[in-house]
Amino acid sequence: MTIIFWSFIFGEIIGYIGSALELMPYSALQVGITAVITAVASVNGIYLLQKGQN
Repeated sequence: MTIIFWSFIFGEIIGYIGSALELMPYSALQVGITAVITAVASVNGIYLLQKGQN
């Protein structure tokens, strides 16, 4: 739950700054969901890589 919460918050911040710099429309829900999916996939991938080394 912590990963989902913080990745959503950080994704919103990065998405807002990126859209302002690129002068593109900002979709809060789309950016947040993309950030959450990326974070969950990354965390699970790192876990599986470390599990395979042990």
